[in-house]
Amino acid sequence: MPRFLRLTREGAGETERPAPERLISGDPVFTTWNIEERDGLYCGIWQATPGKVRLVYEEWEFCHILEGHSIVTEDGGEPRHLRPGDSFILRPGFKGTWEVVETTRKEYVIRL
Repeated sequence: MPRFLRLTREGAGETERPAPERLISGDPVFTTWNIEERDGLYCGIWQATPGKVRLVYEEWEFCHILEGHSIVTEDGGEPRHLRPGDSFILRPGFKGTWEVVETTRKEYVIRL
């Protein structure tokens, strides 16, 4: 097993749509290139096309935006516009919305 992994979008990635009860608007398509998956840790690249979904986080996630424009709004909070170069953490218990304005790609690390 290699000890060095580069985050790339090699291969087709896994494609899915949000669960109908989470969809607010649009017809977003999510593509995930999960590079590392072990012991409750997930790391890779995620991409979404325009649309708006409801978020309910039970996990901890670090994100770094590579491309696009999204707006994440925590329930009762102000909208956060996210663009390339922005990094942030979503903590367990986060509830709100994620609106993809322009197709967005991010690197992520998730800890369950």
